[in-house]
Amino acid sequence: MDFKKLFFVLFLFSCGIIFSQDLLQSGPMVGYSTMREALLWVQTKEEAKVYFEYYEIENPKKRYKTESCRTNIKSGFVAKLIANNILPGKKYAYQVYINGKKVNINYPLEFQSQALWQWRTDPPEVNFAIGSCMYVNEPRFDRPGRPYGSNYEIFTSIYKKNPDFMLWLGDNTYLREADWNSRTGFLHRYTHTRSLKELQPLLGSTHHYAIWDDHDFGPNNSDLSFPLKKTAAEMFKLFWGNPNYDAIDKGGITGSFQWADLDFFLLDNRYYRTSNKNFTGKREMLGKTQIDWLINALSSSSAPFKFVAIGGQVLSTEAMHENYAIFSEERNYLLDKIREARIEGVIFLDGDRHHTVLSKMQESNYVYPLYDLTCSPLTSGFNKSKERLNAYKIEETIVGQHNFGILNVSGAKNDRVLRISIFDKDGNELWIKEINAKDLRYQSK
Repeated sequence: MDFKKLFFVLFLFSCGIIFSQDLLQSGPMVGYSTMREALLWVQTKEEAKVYFEYYEIENPKKRYKTESCRTNIKSGFVAKLIANNILPGKKYAYQVYINGKKVNINYPLEFQSQALWQWRTDPPEVNFAIGSCMYVNEPRFDRPGRPYGSNYEIFTSIYKKNPDFMLWLGDNTYLREADWNSRTGFLHRYTHTRSLKELQPLLGSTHHYAIWDDHDFGPNNSDLSFPLKKTAAEMFKLFWGNPNYDAIDKGGITGSFQWADLDFFLLDNRYYRTSNKNFTGKREMLGKTQIDWLINALSSSSAPFKFVAIGGQVLSTEAMHENYAIFSEERNYLLDKIREARIEGVIFLDGDRHHTVLSKMQESNYVYPLYDLTCSPLTSGFNKSKERLNAYKIEETIVGQHNFGILNVSGAKNDRVLRISIFDKDGNELWIKEINAKDLRYQSK
């Protein structure tokens, strides 16, 4: 045997593996899941050919391969590929290949297909995580003084809870003054946040869905006048893996998805928004077109719980900050339409406020309530607001520290129960509330 040649071949092979490792910027991440396909996402450091191999965990010998693509500078070296050789109710392992070499990753890379339960069994149990306001420090672009971001270990705590998916409720990255005036700045900020070391295991084995708020859309309190809003939408779609966007065909990120028997409606509170300070005409946060789409979609849904994700608080009666109450006429229109259509099981999910609280709205002439769960922040600065002016707050649910939520839905088809658990950065439980779907059914007094 020619040991020199063998050594040379082994050397070249090892160099190829190391080089492929060096080309990985962030991810891989798992996006949406359906019964027949799932989205896989990854970002490289420079132009490269990327594809994924995947296999059913119970049958590792039969392997499948996604299409390949070449990442490029214009798209931030991002690849979004579809695993479309999957069957319902299965769990899969996957691997990422860069320039033909497998990237070795020291944590599990897995995804799941949704179960085909209809007409067969009760719906499956569902566990999903929620959170908002993720700030990752970068001193050369941050404000001077005490760092605004901290406790990144919270993502390890979420990962250990093993949720089916995570729903990001806005301010998922914080654009800085150097970022929001250029496409280059957007790409830098999204890449910097997505590359956080502590985040990677969570990205790799948990499905992810998202909405935005002002800080991942543009400047603080930004609205429809923001000149780069089309760029903002482009970047959001590039870095997230929702199954659809712009459901109302007006350029924003409105969409929806289903998991088991649950429906999720992803709203856009920025693209169509009137300035908070403009009182010269009709004031809108969502716009009539988006609200009417939502009411129709909610009316069509038979889900026991209908989760409406939006960047800011909906039910709070505090007409301050960026709560929906500062757009009182439109807010009343939305809530009146929900009541008029007798839509059951509505729960608003939102962030923005840098504290967590559960609000419950129940008028005297209706038996069933509406709920609003605010969950914030993940790593950004937090406050200890008592929501003094929020008439619907549940006092004992106010949390003024870094936290996240795990929502569990279980039970038979006609007896589903939502269990809300809020955890601190270390995964310690702070409070629990349960809501039975039966209590959200329409009954006029």
